[in-house]
Amino acid sequence: MKQLKKLHEKSDKELDDQLTDMRKELSRLRILSARGTLAKESGKIKGVRRNVARVMTEIRRREIEGGRSD
Repeated sequence: MKQLKKLHEKSDKELDDQLTDMRKELSRLRILSARGTLAKESGKIKGVRRNVARVMTEIRRREIEGGRSD
């Protein structure tokens, strides 16, 4: 709930930037996982994936409400 409130307060540009950063982080973690060097952060992939989904959901919600123009 706390994360959703923070997402509601962000602008469209901030959400796009955050989504880009999280996708880069997810890519980095997947590469480390494939190499077998992802020891401490093995559970982090799941959290990053969920955060990406949260941001994408907020972006889509704004599109539906008409609050976002591309």
